[in-house]
Amino acid sequence: MLIIPAIDIRGGRCVRLVQGDYDRETVFDVDPAAAARRWIAQGATWLHLVDLDGARTGRIVNSEAIAAITGEVSVPCQLGGGIRSEADLEQAWRLGVARVVIGTQAIKKPEWFADVAARYPGRLLLGLDAREGMAAAEGWREVSSCSVFDLARRFAGLPLAGVIFTDISRDGMLTGPNYDAMRRMVQAVGLPVIASGGVSALDDLERLVETGVAGCIVGRALYEGKFTLEEAIRRLNRGR
Repeated sequence: MLIIPAIDIRGGRCVRLVQGDYDRETVFDVDPAAAARRWIAQGATWLHLVDLDGARTGRIVNSEAIAAITGEVSVPCQLGGGIRSEADLEQAWRLGVARVVIGTQAIKKPEWFADVAARYPGRLLLGLDAREGMAAAEGWREVSSCSVFDLARRFAGLPLAGVIFTDISRDGMLTGPNYDAMRRMVQAVGLPVIASGGVSALDDLERLVETGVAGCIVGRALYEGKFTLEEAIRRLNRGR
C-alpha cells in the first residue's frame, strides 16, 4: 500500500483542517515546499496537494505555492481543490502536477467528467467525499442525496488513475479510518482506491491494507508526529 503525505494549502501556508471545517485550522508550516522536501527526505514517492482556497472558490488559488513544490521536488504530485473546468485542468498541468483530483464537477457534471477522463486517461482521480455515506461537494459544504458507493459505480468504467475516498467524519480527527466503508468502496469499483481520513497510528495502516485499498493519504498524524513516514514505510514493508 502506497503512503502519500498530504500538503493542504490555505493562504499560501501548509495547514490541516478538522472535518473540513475552515474555522478549525492548524498551521503546520508557513512554507509548503519545505513540508514537501521533508516528506521526500523520509521516503515519499508521491505527494497529495490540496488547494483549500480553491475548493471554496471553485478555481485554483494557491498556484504560486503549488508551483514552488512541483518545481523543487523529484516525485510526482497530485492536486485537488477547485478544478472545475477545462481551463483549470490546463492550469494544473502547467503547474507541473502529474494527476488531478476532481470531485465536485464529477458529481454535478458527470458527462463533462467522463469526457475529460477519456481525453486524459490515467491522469484523473475521482475524489469522493462522504458524510454518513452520502456524497459531499463544494469543499464538503454540500451533501447530496446520492450514496457515495452508487456514485462510484457510475464512473467505474472510466480510464481513471483511481478513486480517492474520504470519510469526512474521520478527517483530521485521528480516530482511525472507516474500514468498513473503505472495504465497500474497493468492492464497488474496479479501480485503485486511495483511502483518506482518520489515520492516527501505524496499526491503522496495517488494517487498511486488509481492506484492499491501493494507497492511503496521511496528514495530521505525520504533522503531529504520531509516527514518521520512515516508520510507516518500514512497517508496511516488514516481511517482504
